[in-house]
Amino acid sequence: MYPVDSEQDSIIINEGDVGSILYVLQDGRLEVTKAGQKLSTMSAGKVFGELAILYNCTRTASVRALTQCKLWAIDRTVFKAIMMRTGMQKHADNVEFLRSVPAFKGLPTETLNTLADVLEEIHYDNGAYIIRQFARGDLFYIITKGQVRVTRTTPGRDGEVFIRTLERGEFFGERALQSEDVRTANIIACDPNGVDCLVLERDAYLQLISKVADIHKVYNDDTVDGQPHDQNDNNNAVRDIEESLRNVTLSDIKVISTLGVGGFGRVELVKVGDNDVRTFALKKMKKYHIVETHQQEHVLNEKSTMLDARSDFIVRLYRTFRDNKYLYMLLEVCLGGELWALLRDRGIFDDMTARFYTACVIEALIYLHAKGIVYRDLKPENLLLDNSGYAKLVDFGFAKSIGFGHKTWTFCGTPEYVAPEVLLNKGHDFSTDLWSLGIFTYELLTGSPPFSASDPMKTYNLILRGIDAIEFPRYITKNARHVIKRLCREGPSERLGYGNNGLKDVQKHKWFEGFNWEGLKRRTLTPPFLPKVSGPTDISNFDVYPPDVDDAPDDLSGWDRDF
Repeated sequence: MYPVDSEQDSIIINEGDVGSILYVLQDGRLEVTKAGQKLSTMSAGKVFGELAILYNCTRTASVRALTQCKLWAIDRTVFKAIMMRTGMQKHADNVEFLRSVPAFKGLPTETLNTLADVLEEIHYDNGAYIIRQFARGDLFYIITKGQVRVTRTTPGRDGEVFIRTLERGEFFGERALQSEDVRTANIIACDPNGVDCLVLERDAYLQLISKVADIHKVYNDDTVDGQPHDQNDNNNAVRDIEESLRNVTLSDIKVISTLGVGGFGRVELVKVGDNDVRTFALKKMKKYHIVETHQQEHVLNEKSTMLDARSDFIVRLYRTFRDNKYLYMLLEVCLGGELWALLRDRGIFDDMTARFYTACVIEALIYLHAKGIVYRDLKPENLLLDNSGYAKLVDFGFAKSIGFGHKTWTFCGTPEYVAPEVLLNKGHDFSTDLWSLGIFTYELLTGSPPFSASDPMKTYNLILRGIDAIEFPRYITKNARHVIKRLCREGPSERLGYGNNGLKDVQKHKWFEGFNWEGLKRRTLTPPFLPKVSGPTDISNFDVYPPDVDDAPDDLSGWDRDF
C-alpha cells in the first residue's frame, strides 16, 4: 500500500468514474454522497472502494475530504498479484512437502497439485498432544513449523519414554492413509511458539488418488460413459450443416428479427441466402466495447471452446466472422426461448421441473470438465430451450481450459453466483462450477438466488457467510435442500462432485433418485415444458426488442485477427 494525502474539500472518489483503488482512512474525516445527497461520514479506520480490487467497476458514490486526510491505497493489479503470488507460493510449498514424503514420491505432479488443495493447516499450542498412543486415527501430518516430541508408554513402566524429535518437513501418521490406524506413540508439540502441521484425511486421499487416475480416460465425442451415443445421426446432421456453411460470407446472412439484446451487442435470428427452411442465431459483439471492458481474452476463449464443443447440451457454434465494427458468431438457434424467461413467468419450478433442467446442466458440465474446461458463468440466463424443450448452455465468454490439477485466478462471473474462493482470490478450478450448480438449483426452486443484495459488495459478504446462514423456504424438499448444501460447501474440495466420480456423484444423490439419465442423454425423456414453435422463424418465445439503430465505432487494432 502507499500513502495518499488529501487536502480539505478534495475529491477522492468521483461517482460514475471507473475505479481500481481501495482506500483505508488513517486520519481525518470524509463525506460520502450519491447524486448530490449526503449518505454518511467516515472517520479513521474506515475502508472504502473495496469492490474496485475485485474487478473493473463504476464508482457508485462520491467521497470528499471534510478535513485534511491521510489515507493508504492499494491498486487492484497490485492486490491481485500479491494474492496470486502468495497463493501459488503456498501451494508450491505444500507440493514440495508432499514430494518429500516417500509414499508420495512417485506420484505425478498433477496428483500432488490436487492433494495439496485438500491439505488443511492446523496450529497446535506448545505441550498439546497431536496424537495419543492407542487412539484410532485417519489423519496424516506434515510439520511446517516448530518441532514435536515422540514418546511411548511401555506396559509395566511409569511415564512416557522419549523416542525422538521431529522437525519442519518431517511427517507422521502415514499408515492412517491406507486404513484406520491404532497410534503406536504420542506426538506432542514442543515449541514455545507452537507447531503448525499440514493435515490430510484418509477419505480425501483415497478419493483423490483414484480421481486423478480416472481423469485421463479419454472422452470420446461420439460416446457417453463409454457406450455408443445414439445421436450419431444428429452428429452427422451437424457435420452436414458445417459443410454447407464452409463458403458462406457475412454478406450471405440475412437478419429476420432480434432474439436478444445486451451490453455486448445483439443476437439476431438469421437465414443464409434464400434458405427459409433452416435458421440460425447470429451473435454480434461490438469490438470497441470488448476492448473497453478488457474482455478480449474471454471472447477468444469463447470461440475456441464452442467450436470444439460436441454435446447435445451445449449450443453449437458453426462459423465466426468479423468486420471493422463487430465480431460475429453463427450459432445453432434454440427457438424455445430462455430458461430465465420461463422461470420469470412461472415464478418457481417444482421439484420435477428443476431436476430436469439441473440434469441438462450436469450433462453439459460433465462434458466440459472431462475436456479440462471450467464454465464459470452458470445461471438461468445462459440456458436456452431448443424446439424439443431440452436446455442447452450458451455464452462461453468466461469458459476456460485449465487442464487437470491446475487453477486459474481471473475474477469473473455473475455476483450472485460467484464462489467464495473466487472472491478471496485463492485460485479456482472445476469446483467453482459445483458451487454455481447449487446456486442455480436453489434459484430454479425459489425464483431467486440465495445470496442477493442491493449492491455486489453486500452480496459478496452474504456469500462469505455461507449457505448455512440461508433460511430455505419450507416447501423445498429435504433432498433438494441437502444437494444444494452439499454443492455449496465453503471448501472447494468438500463439495459434492469434487471426488473420485466427479459430477456422477451428484447424479447419484437422493434428489435424483429414479431420474432417467439414460433417457435424458438419448433425448427420449419428455421435458416438463414443451415450447410452441410453429416454424424456423417463430420468435414468439422471446421478448420483443426494438430494431438496431446503434452505429458502433470502428476498431482496427487487430487483436481479433484470429477470430
